[in-house]
Amino acid sequence: MFDQFVKDVSGKEMYLIFSLWIFLVFFVVVSFLLFITKKKHLDHMSALPLEDSTIDSTQTLQL
Repeated sequence: MFDQFVKDVSGKEMYLIFSLWIFLVFFVVVSFLLFITKKKHLDHMSALPLEDSTIDSTQTLQL
């Protein structure tokens, strides 16, 4: 099916390889960011929808 869209495009293999590299780089970067993210930050972000809308000025999150 994909060949129908790119049959007249010269160098179509390069587009496929380039899109694979974009996906691979994105996946590696997201995985890296997931591993370096601090547990405290993840806990804070997961609790955000459940917290009150009032902000206590004595509580601050250090990232």
